[in-house]
Order: sequence, then structure tokens, then C-alpha cells
Amino acid sequence: MKIATGLVQEVLEIVKKRNPNEPEFLQAVTEVLVSIEPAVQRHKKYRDGKILERIVEPERMIQFRVPWIDDKGQIHVNRGYRVQMNSALGPYKGGLRFHPTVNGSILKFLAFEQVFKNSLTTLPMGGGKGGADFDPKGKSDNEVMRFCQSFMTELFRHVGSDTDIPAGDIGVGGREIGYLFGQYKRLANEFTGVLTGKSLNWGGSLIRPQATGYGAVYFAEEMLKTRGESLEGKVCTVSGSGNAAQYTAQKLNRVGAKVVTMSDSSGFIHDKNGITEEKLGFIMHLKNVRRRRIKEYAERSGVTYVDGQRPWGVKCDCAFPCATQNEITKDDAGKLLDNGCYLVSEAANMPSVPAAVDLFLEKKILYGPGKAANAGGVAVSGLEMAQNSMRLPWPREEVDSRLRHIMTTIHKNAWNTAAEYGQPGNLLIGANIAGFVKVADAMLDQGVV
Repeated sequence: MKIATGLVQEVLEIVKKRNPNEPEFLQAVTEVLVSIEPAVQRHKKYRDGKILERIVEPERMIQFRVPWIDDKGQIHVNRGYRVQMNSALGPYKGGLRFHPTVNGSILKFLAFEQVFKNSLTTLPMGGGKGGADFDPKGKSDNEVMRFCQSFMTELFRHVGSDTDIPAGDIGVGGREIGYLFGQYKRLANEFTGVLTGKSLNWGGSLIRPQATGYGAVYFAEEMLKTRGESLEGKVCTVSGSGNAAQYTAQKLNRVGAKVVTMSDSSGFIHDKNGITEEKLGFIMHLKNVRRRRIKEYAERSGVTYVDGQRPWGVKCDCAFPCATQNEITKDDAGKLLDNGCYLVSEAANMPSVPAAVDLFLEKKILYGPGKAANAGGVAVSGLEMAQNSMRLPWPREEVDSRLRHIMTTIHKNAWNTAAEYGQPGNLLIGANIAGFVKVADAMLDQGVV
């Protein structure tokens, strides 16, 4: 990554002083600000309007206590958060994450990234993120319900269909969204589209569960088209085994690629023959219903299981990181490149450390940064909001068609913007500048707020 200079360096110094001990947030801000420097230098209005200084500060950041009672009658206390980062383009939109690692830094980085990701979708959505340091793993349905009800009892006063529309993220799936929605409905006395990722029979959208994974694959297809290629026959490594990973693998299978790895926090499986649709069905049941470790797949199928590692040393053509932030280190990136990987499409948020991204860009592989490649999830959340407003569900084909169109548009916008700023093929710079310019212009239009 090139070194920041001038105004960008000054703003980064301010951010560092104001946000000590927040490495994830500083990483995200540094990546974006350094890459958009050409736009800031070209357009004096952004400097005069103090856009950089304003865009790095959340409009609102809420932290609250979440007390709840387990099945044994014991009281527990967790921390809940909502970061409302930027509403220049519309109401705040972004997921809720329930995981023991959740803290202010992680949620601020996710909210910051969400601002530009949502901008790229072309839908009228601002950026936000929230969650709690609660771990739903190992908890009964009743314990999760009691936690969600306590969490929403505080959050409900800060959200609404025209204010802030949360969605799911790590640890927050259909079960949690249902409990959260039920408590919101009870407290607000209204049935409204205040959450996305809802079940189909009470306001959800077709394709929403699949959207992040499908979108990352559609984005990869667009990248390959620039070289006259397709995903058919490509060997693909996938990390993670949650929602994004499952549907990335499903779509890759359906376009003729071969998925050879999946993982969880304990290790990864390597199935040289490919994780077929039938095998993937077992993994989905294992993870979504039984909530067990991926190792059981290896034990059942007799394939390789590597404990405590990620799958980036496995030979592949394309890599789809779908797990969590900073899962691809510089060494991992080197292994991917040495093993012939020439496409990385990020279905997770900021899964590659800066040094890894630098390697991808230096070697000029096809690299789809998370804020572009994984925008499919929030894009279909936006489509769910539209359907809720109309009280009219769309058929699967229409939602999927709109998702593919949005991902194609994001790629085209990032590709053209990169060329406009003298960095042809660099989708990181293209996506960051394209997302920034739209938000910055809206902020200027709306005055000093």
C-alpha cells in the first residue's frame, strides 16, 4: 500500500490519536483514505468541505448493557453496540454480530466499510453495524431468545424502517433475527421492515440467505470475463462454513467449479474430489442444525483434516475467503500465489491483511475487495426493504436477476473508476473511490451535518 501524504496523513494522525487500541478500525480507515487520495487531490470541494475529517467519525455510537438469564436461572451480562456511521445516502444499514470477539474497534471498522459497500450497491442506504460480545454457540434456543429480547429492549429506540435497519452477521441467523423482530414488534407496536434477513413467511426475501455467497461468485465471474474466462473447471478454495461460505460453495458447484476446502475456527477440510452439492448438504446440516465442528465431515468422508490452520496452502485457481477479518496473512498470500491462485474474491469483510493485499495487487491477480465482492448480502437486504415497503414479495428469479445486475454494476463501476484514476484493473482503488465519491457528494449537498 502506498504511503499517505498531505491531508490524508494529517487525518490519519488525528484518527490514531482519537482511536488508540483500535487496530481493525485504523486498518480499515488507512486502506480507504490512502486509496482515495487521488480523488481528494483532484476535487478541491472535498478538502474544503472537510469530508475526510467528517467521514471517519461515526454520526452516533451506542453502547449498552444486556442482562439475560440462562436456563439454570443464572444472570449474565453482555455488552451491546450499534455504530451508526453515515446516513448521507439513506437510513443506516448493516448487520448485527454476536461473537465473543465483538468490541468497538471491530464494529467501527465494519460500519466504516459498510458505508462504501452500501454506496456501491446504488441502493439508498447509509452504513452502520452492531452486535454484542455474546456467543450463541452452545446456548439453548430459549437462552438465545432471552438474550435477543434483552438486546432489542435497548436497541429498539435507536432503529426503525426509516432510521436504521439491522440485518444478520456472524452469530446472527434466521433464529436470532426472528427473536429480535418479535421483541421489536412487541415494544414498538408495529409490524414494519426494521430488520432484514427475516423468514420468508413473514416478510423475508427469496435469495437473501444465499446473497453474500452468490454475489461473491457473480463478482468473480465478472473479473474472469475481463480475461475471457469463466469459473467452469476452476479449482476453488473456500474458507469458513457459515452462511457466506455455504452459498459461495453452492453457487460455485452450480457454475461448474470444484470446491475443495471449507473450514471453521478449529481447522479445515481438504476434499480433493470436490465438495459436491450432496456433500455440502451434509455440511449445512452439520453447521446449521447440529452446530458441530467441520472435522466431522472429514471423519465421515475419509478426507484430509488439518487442525488449527486455514486452507490457503492448498493448490487452487481461485480463493474465496468467507470467514472473518484478517484471515489471509502475507505468508498465506504468498502461498496462494506460489500455488497458482490468480483470483481472490472476498466474501468476508476485510479478510486480507494490508501486506497480503499489496502482494495481490503487485502480482496483478484478479482481486475483488470485500466492500465490492461481498456487497451481495446487503444488496438483497436493500431489495428486501423495498419489498417490505410495497408489501409485495418478488419471485426468486427477479431477486436473483437484480442481485446479478447489482454485482455486475459494482464491478463495472470499480473497473471504470480505476481506469479513470490511472490504476487500470485495480479494483481496490476503483471500489474505494467510486464508493467514496457518491457518499462525499451527498454529504456536501446536505451541508455541514
